[in-house]
Amino acid sequence: MNISEILNKQSQFFDSEKTRNSSYLKALLKALRDEIVNREEDIYNALYKDFKKSKFETFLSEIGIVLSELDLAIKHIHKWSKPKRVKPSMLNFPSTDYIYSEPYGTVLIIGPWNYPFQLALAPAIAAITAGNTVVIKPSELTPNTSKLVEEILIKVFQKEHITVVQGGVQETTELLAQKWDYIFFTGSVPVGKIVAKAAAQHMTPVTLELGGKNPCIIDETVNLKLVARRLVWGKFVNAGQTCIAPDYLLVKTEIKTSLINHLIKEIENAYTENPEDSSDYPRIINSKNLERLTRMLSDSKIAYGGNINKADNYLSPTLIDEPSLDSDVMKDEIFGPILPILTYSNEADLKTIISCYEKPLAFYVFSKNKRFAKKLMSQYCFGGGTINDTMIHFGNHRLPFGGVGESGIGAYHGRLGFDTFTHQKAVIIKGNWLDIPMRYAPYKNKITQLKSMFKWLS
Repeated sequence: MNISEILNKQSQFFDSEKTRNSSYLKALLKALRDEIVNREEDIYNALYKDFKKSKFETFLSEIGIVLSELDLAIKHIHKWSKPKRVKPSMLNFPSTDYIYSEPYGTVLIIGPWNYPFQLALAPAIAAITAGNTVVIKPSELTPNTSKLVEEILIKVFQKEHITVVQGGVQETTELLAQKWDYIFFTGSVPVGKIVAKAAAQHMTPVTLELGGKNPCIIDETVNLKLVARRLVWGKFVNAGQTCIAPDYLLVKTEIKTSLINHLIKEIENAYTENPEDSSDYPRIINSKNLERLTRMLSDSKIAYGGNINKADNYLSPTLIDEPSLDSDVMKDEIFGPILPILTYSNEADLKTIISCYEKPLAFYVFSKNKRFAKKLMSQYCFGGGTINDTMIHFGNHRLPFGGVGESGIGAYHGRLGFDTFTHQKAVIIKGNWLDIPMRYAPYKNKITQLKSMFKWLS
């Protein structure tokens, strides 16, 4: 079946209005949850084959999040799908006013390779719950996980409802040439721009979950041991291949040496002195990305790590001391287990460095000085952030997850995911028992009354 035929069949299925039946969708979501639980060991095995991800990390960052999204959708789908009554305006008296959440229709979801199970299925769950049909294009760089995602979905859904299209650039290009009702993309900024351009040809709305150079500021008031432990987790989980991982540190000058020592201790506590032998430390996704990361080390002062095994796509947790802003490691998002450490003396230094880059997806501050931390959170523009930890804002479904500027467009998670994949439609039911004549011509001297009414409404 070619792509245009898939799209036609999905459009027909959407027009049948089956996807607007919340009871029908709830039963499918429950079946999907059961299938994921039944295939749990297969999911572990697929992600290990793709880049040696541990069971703990797989459940934490892939399976657990997907199951949580499913549980939330199953619990609330009836409530979310109902029209929401809102307070009417006195200008329309008498009336009853509603917001209808209307599914867009045919949705394209393009998933990334770094969290190939979660970042394909979590947005798909939101799109399904909202009443859309979905085509998922998973990453070709994680063939084992992508194949398993397709197997799970085939077991639960009709192809007219959910279809997985495997392939690479050619298939993605063909998908983007079609007219979709909504496109959801997770990936790099350059590809995000290609997706946005393709969507613009058909005026298709998009959500773009991208990335950027996420700063992490650490002042002199902190507990260095605790900070180091949290940084090592946030930076080196998934071998640093996380869009919201800290990309570089901005450390108060007088604590840099001590922080580096604590970071080394915490790296070795987490992954031993030889992380290559640790079952908890993943690999770089492929040789191309390993080569890209290796080039970043060529002009850098390595404070720790830097060990490479090309045969296994292995790069050890690596600390870089005071890189130049012109160096390769500071030009673009790293997306790997390399952590540059820069210093600052005052807030002007912070602004000088952070302003060199586009608005980041994430922003982190470690400080016991609440005023300082909150000031930075208000001063800079970013997708989402955390004070005194990293990445944990992703885990709260009540918070929007998304970027701003070059780090992305739109947000999702939980109810916000449902809202992302629905058009919010205004509906008013006008009462017939009273018809106030003021709005009808001839207007004569009615403007005085009109001005009074608007003043009262404000």
